[in-house]
Amino acid sequence: MATLLLVRHGRTTANTAGVLAGRAAGVRLDAVGRTQAERAGERLAGVPLVAVVTSPLERCRQTARALLDRQAAAPVLAVDTGLTECDYGQWQGRTLADLAGEPLWSVVQTQPSAAVFPGGESLAAVQARAVAAVRRHDAAVEAEHGPGAVWAAVSHGDVIKAVLADALGMHLDLFQRLHVGPASVSVVRYGPRRPDVITTNTDSGDLSWLASAAPAADAAVGGGAGHEGTTGAHEPARS
Repeated sequence: MATLLLVRHGRTTANTAGVLAGRAAGVRLDAVGRTQAERAGERLAGVPLVAVVTSPLERCRQTARALLDRQAAAPVLAVDTGLTECDYGQWQGRTLADLAGEPLWSVVQTQPSAAVFPGGESLAAVQARAVAAVRRHDAAVEAEHGPGAVWAAVSHGDVIKAVLADALGMHLDLFQRLHVGPASVSVVRYGPRRPDVITTNTDSGDLSWLASAAPAADAAVGGGAGHEGTTGAHEPARS
């Protein structure tokens, strides 16, 4: 099976302003976000990526470019609208502090499967199109490059959380239990029996072991021996 790296974009000016950017144009990485994206690129420098697919929004394109800049033989960057940010409709551009007073806010927090943003998209629709996109690309990568191939999808926090929830077999109503920090890397393999979630929300630690990892078709009973990478590969993201 191929290996999928889910990479969130780095921190943006909207993140620090507490504004729900949505699909607004001109939202770029700030200085910290650029450093975060560069660090993600460094972590993946020893992993030959066969494909990088990104959301069309600028902050994801910037992050994807940081990954490609550290690749010895960088693949072509592809864009897929299936990975784009949720269409928050009338919520877009408003502050999170303001939105927290809306009745829908509680639904988003406790029953996201029922959340439909006014004039925008439902979170259920976000999950459906994002999962379809990553599975389509994953199947194409494995068909072209073989089961040892590694590729990256650069997207947004809620989108990646929705994909991870699906891979974990979690109901969408539980996806707020997941955290996906700026420029974090999560690792998923779509196997013949089930998806395997290797790690989530990492922003530090060695990932070079992915270059030579030989995924097993079945889960190792008892936990297995792990990999021989540097200690810290599965450290959680720092707040």
